[in-house]
Amino acid sequence: MGWSHCLGMMLACVVAMLGVASSAQCQIPPSPFEVAAYEGLHAAAARGRADDIRALLARKADPNLRDRAGRTPMHIAAFGSHYEAVHSLAAGGGDINAQENDRYDVITIAAVKDDVRMVRLALKLGGNVKATTSRFDGTALIAAAHLGHHEVVQALIEAGAPLDHVNNLGWTALIEAVVLGDGGMRHVATAKALVAAGANTAIADREGTTPLQHAQRRRLHTMLEVFK
Repeated sequence: MGWSHCLGMMLACVVAMLGVASSAQCQIPPSPFEVAAYEGLHAAAARGRADDIRALLARKADPNLRDRAGRTPMHIAAFGSHYEAVHSLAAGGGDINAQENDRYDVITIAAVKDDVRMVRLALKLGGNVKATTSRFDGTALIAAAHLGHHEVVQALIEAGAPLDHVNNLGWTALIEAVVLGDGGMRHVATAKALVAAGANTAIADREGTTPLQHAQRRRLHTMLEVFK
């Protein structure tokens, strides 16, 4: 990931803190410069070298060692979609629920990446689908709903993710799917999955606006069908 993209994500975080974006945009993977400086398990995780990970763990390397951003090797492997590396780290004592400095865990990292396979792996390894993550006190489900990652949303719903969690912006997963979505197929499928699973459509934001009212105001005609 280039510096310009990282800068864009950091700017999005500032906007989010003003209340007009969501926590999913503030997730920043290690830069190429950080990756180049990594040693030991962090370096092996960044490159997806599961054999090296197992060898280092056998020599008592710390699977929960953190970099300056608080990322463990598990976080690094998740950012890179290195499934065998994540599995090996977990087998060696890595904490699948560890949160880095911005409070992202493996499940939320995978949710933002739209990495269904990693989400399912993290859940299998004991990932907590109910964890409160990010500086916005959200959840992996909220992050995925914001981005319209409907397959991830469905996987998280099936795992028992809290449907009506309200983050510190005052939004649920359903509200984010409507407010921050583009009204297209992916966000509509996300909203449908949430409503079908029992998400409370009456929960309003801090201004008292429900998801349906947001869809009406934005003239998201296809999205309106979700609430009929």
